[in-house]
Amino acid sequence: MNKLISLLVLTLLPFFANSTDYQEGEHYVKVKNIAVEAPEVREYFSFYCGHCFNFEPMAKSIESNLPAGTSFEKNHVDFLRGASRKVQQLLTRALITAQAMGIAESQTAAIFKYIHVHRGVFISIKDVRNVFVLNGVDGAKFDDLMASESVNAQAEKMKSNQDILATSGDLKSVPSVVVNGKYMIDVHGLNKDNIEQDYNNLVKYLLTLD
Repeated sequence: MNKLISLLVLTLLPFFANSTDYQEGEHYVKVKNIAVEAPEVREYFSFYCGHCFNFEPMAKSIESNLPAGTSFEKNHVDFLRGASRKVQQLLTRALITAQAMGIAESQTAAIFKYIHVHRGVFISIKDVRNVFVLNGVDGAKFDDLMASESVNAQAEKMKSNQDILATSGDLKSVPSVVVNGKYMIDVHGLNKDNIEQDYNNLVKYLLTLD
């Protein structure tokens, strides 16, 4: 039994050692509180952001390491200069449509690749639809979901989340990760030699705060 306890302590030690060192203002900041119904980690990002494209492996790592009962949400924003606000809002709806179809991961990758690898340009909903269809999605189903009240309502919610944090001055760039609608991670304070582990430890620590 003593050996088992010792092994458990050694396993948890890295987390506890790191979590006690996390400080507000250095590793994270409090933001204007957005009410959440359940524990969540929300990534504010844009398909037009190269840093967001490169952050995708980290986003997947965060999601895969979350405690049970905690959701990982992607919140697309529309304030980058890479395209018109209208087109960026189309991509917000496209993300939600992909989520509704259960293909968010593959379609997110396809849209990122279209913009940053193939240097494709989205001008209208037809262009977005073509990317979905080329990746095996039924065009009629895409049309129905993109025009649905549910997708539009969720897009408005994403826009509201973005505007609350942007208006308060908390959301200035992407990718930005907010835990439980209260705490935004500051990557500058993380251990650059082991940033993935440190990032995940910090997320778990912030989930324990009130």
